[in-house]
Amino acid sequence: MQPLYESTLTSLPLLNKGKVRDIYDIDDKHLLIVTTDRISAYDAILPTAIPGKGRILTETAQFWMKKMANIVPNQLATEMNLSDYLTADELKQLDGRGMIVKKLKPLPVEAIVRGYLVGSGWKEYKKTQKICGIDLPEGLKNASKLPQPLFTPSTKAEQGEHDENISFKQLVDIMGEEKSNAVRDLSIQLYTTAAEFALERGIIIADTKFEFGEDDEGTIYLIDEALTPDSSRFWPASSYKVGSNPPSFDKQYIRDYLDSLDWDKNPDTAPELPEEIVAKTFEKYQEAQSRLTENL
Repeated sequence: MQPLYESTLTSLPLLNKGKVRDIYDIDDKHLLIVTTDRISAYDAILPTAIPGKGRILTETAQFWMKKMANIVPNQLATEMNLSDYLTADELKQLDGRGMIVKKLKPLPVEAIVRGYLVGSGWKEYKKTQKICGIDLPEGLKNASKLPQPLFTPSTKAEQGEHDENISFKQLVDIMGEEKSNAVRDLSIQLYTTAAEFALERGIIIADTKFEFGEDDEGTIYLIDEALTPDSSRFWPASSYKVGSNPPSFDKQYIRDYLDSLDWDKNPDTAPELPEEIVAKTFEKYQEAQSRLTENL
């Protein structure tokens, strides 16, 4: 499969290129989001693409949005067809990596939900027995399941900058109490529902990130991506053991490889990925997708 590092569509005007997504304008109410095969880690866009990754992320996000539509409306404009706006060559270029979405105003928050103590949360817990200012019980270990899922929001940073964890009080200062409560409650409900579903298919969702937008009436929608290997930490339930991180179905595999290098995390010097790392990453993404979405 040929990788799509960046899209080159001429039928629609390009609005923005993010770390992974290229966004095009369709009309005053709709956008085209192209999820490329680019991959980012440590706030750097790596120079090597993962062929087919964009299609997996697009299909997985669409699967979850449709499945969760009874909880929260989503950005998908399912009544519209890409073939009405792109040439045959452009459709072939995207090869399943594009989706038409409603134009919505993004809310200024990364809505992170943690179900397990891992990563930066584990590091913070060891120092303070807290995560993002939230007190936790004594005696938890790396990869422990938390007593209840935690909503730990962060700011949305500009490309190349770091997101910053904030308290719920800080979120209220930014968005107001009503909207903050709604985002928190929706995030936890989405995570809990997805985690139960995934566990039945042998996958633990250790943590994940949601993004939301609103329309002119203030209705909140699920936007961007949802519950993909790029935005979540997926563990195989069969390998889970408290005290250590299981081998995951997500880009933690890429981070582990990058940690083995003498790289200072400078985005300008992001390293190429070897073929075996590319192939193994795709394999992990593909397995997560097939476990979650096939034969259902």
